[in-house]
Amino acid sequence: MDRAVGATNVAAEVAQLSFWHLFLQADIVVKAVMIGLLIASVLVWAVIFEKAMLLRRLRRSAAQFEDAFWSGGSLDELYDRIGGAPAHPMAAVFAAAMREFRRSAASLAGGSDAMRIGARERIERAMSVTIGREMSRLEQWMTYLATVGSAAPFIGLFGTVWGIMNSFTAIAAMRNTNLAVVAPGIAEALFATAIGLVAAIPAVIAYNKIAAELGRYAARLEGFATEFGALLSRQAEAAPSQRMAAE
Repeated sequence: MDRAVGATNVAAEVAQLSFWHLFLQADIVVKAVMIGLLIASVLVWAVIFEKAMLLRRLRRSAAQFEDAFWSGGSLDELYDRIGGAPAHPMAAVFAAAMREFRRSAASLAGGSDAMRIGARERIERAMSVTIGREMSRLEQWMTYLATVGSAAPFIGLFGTVWGIMNSFTAIAAMRNTNLAVVAPGIAEALFATAIGLVAAIPAVIAYNKIAAELGRYAARLEGFATEFGALLSRQAEAAPSQRMAAE
């Protein structure tokens, strides 16, 4: 009989230390901290999933575009096909360069050296501006991941400190330092820090991983822009020679 009563008491104590019970028994400030951190954690995972899918699409689209670009087909035909609505950043860089190339065709073909240099600089600037704009769009929500990764542990620690202060106040009022009295309040307070770490750790890992992937993709865009700029310059330099040979 005593064993049964003891087992029942142990089960009741374990139930009182469950996550849900700890949340219900927490102070309103600690509850607010926990809810905020849980929402932040859900948003972190949403951002991670969205960025993972986005990077996968970008790699696939870039590979397909580079295959089409270096296949030896006409650049004008490729621009006419995708220039109006580029579907990914690399296509946008290509479209910006081709658009400026067509506008500066007269300067590149029959202008002076200064005019050709100015036209090449405008083409390079158009690609650089496009890369910057596209990368800014791809880096959306990265600041959020960095903020959660750095701030969530401190927010959880604030909830823990607040909860421990309330627990010590309650202990002093009851004049009882029994572990059964102290433990629930301390557990409620530490639960806030645990939730803060649950939100922060994935955010930090994801930020580092996604930032590295975006950095590699930006380098890929820069490399493509450099190669394409050189290709357009060779075409522009070859145009006057071809015209003179025809004459």
